[in-house]
Amino acid sequence: MGIGIRIENLRKVFDTPPPMAAGGAGFSFAPVRKGPKKKTELVALDGVSFEIRAGEIFGLLGPNGAGKSTTIGILTTRTRPTSGRVFIGEFDVWQQQVEAKRLIGVVPQRPNLDFALTAREILTFHGAYFGQSSKVREQHADRLLEQFKLTDRATHMVRTFSGGMMQRLSIARAMMHDPEVLFLDEPSAGLDPQTRLLLWEIIREYNRQGKTIVLTTHYMDEADALCERLAIIDHGKIIAEGTPQGLKAAIPGGYIIRLRFNRVDAELTSELSAIGGVTQVRVLDETGADVYADRGGQLIGPIVNAAQDAGFEVHDVHISEPSLENLFLHHTGRSLRD
Repeated sequence: MGIGIRIENLRKVFDTPPPMAAGGAGFSFAPVRKGPKKKTELVALDGVSFEIRAGEIFGLLGPNGAGKSTTIGILTTRTRPTSGRVFIGEFDVWQQQVEAKRLIGVVPQRPNLDFALTAREILTFHGAYFGQSSKVREQHADRLLEQFKLTDRATHMVRTFSGGMMQRLSIARAMMHDPEVLFLDEPSAGLDPQTRLLLWEIIREYNRQGKTIVLTTHYMDEADALCERLAIIDHGKIIAEGTPQGLKAAIPGGYIIRLRFNRVDAELTSELSAIGGVTQVRVLDETGADVYADRGGQLIGPIVNAAQDAGFEVHDVHISEPSLENLFLHHTGRSLRD
C-alpha cells in the first residue's frame, strides 16, 4: 500500500551565525567587539505544509537555498524544526524517531561514505544495522551492486571511486534495507547523462514496488520526467503544488516571450497587451518585458510591428515554451538556476 507523509506548518529558523573564517584554516582575526552579540536569524522554512501520497514519486523543486534540503533534513531527523510537525505514515517523526527511521532510506546531497571500506562492506554493514541476516545482506548487496553497475568494483576501496560512482553507491546503500520511503536529495548531482538515465529507471522500478519516493531537484527535466506531483519552493515557502502537467497549464498563456527594447514604458505595455493571443505583459526593468501568450514564434511579427509603430526598438527576443522553469519565472520573476 505504501507509506504517506504529512507536513504541517513547518518552520525552521537558524540562529547560529556562519563561521568567521569559512574556507580558511580555522583562525579569525576579526576585531573583538564589546557588548551583546547581534543575533543572526535565517528563516529557512516559513510555514510549509503539504502531503505526499503513499506510493507516489513526489518532487520538491526549487533553486539552491530555497529550503529543499532543510525540509528533507527535518523529515529524516537530521534537522530539528523550530515549529510544526511531520508524519511518516502514522509516526510523528520527532516524537517517534526510531519507528520513523525504520521506514526510510536517505541519500544526502553529498556522499558521506566511509573511505576505509569497500563498496560491498558499505552495503553489508548497512544491512547489519537494520538486523538483516548474513545471507540476506549478501544477496541484497549482490543485487544492488549489479543494478548500479558496480559489481566489478565491489571489493575496491571507496576512496578510489569517482564522484558519480560514490553517488550510485550512496543510493544503493539507502535501498539496502528495502525502505518504504526513499528520500533523494539532489540525486543527479555530479552524474553523467547516461548514469542519470540509469538512476531514473531504478527510481521508477523501485516506485513500481509500491514505494514512496521523495526527491529534491533544481533540474526541471528531472522533475518533469519522474514526479507524479511536485511542490515548488522558494525562500522557504511553497509557491505552487500539483502535477507537472497541471502546473505548466496554470501559466497564463503558457509561452513566455522575453523581450529587450531601447526603453519600456506604459505606452509600450499597452500596445503589447492589445495584441491577440497575449494574456499578460510583465515589466522586468527599464528595457525588458515578459509577454505571456498562447503561442510563441507566430507573435514575433505582430510584437515587432506594434513596437516599431509606437516608436520603440526591439533589441532581443527569447521564446520559452510551457515548462516548470516558466512556472517558477512567472511566480518569482527569476530563474530556477539563479
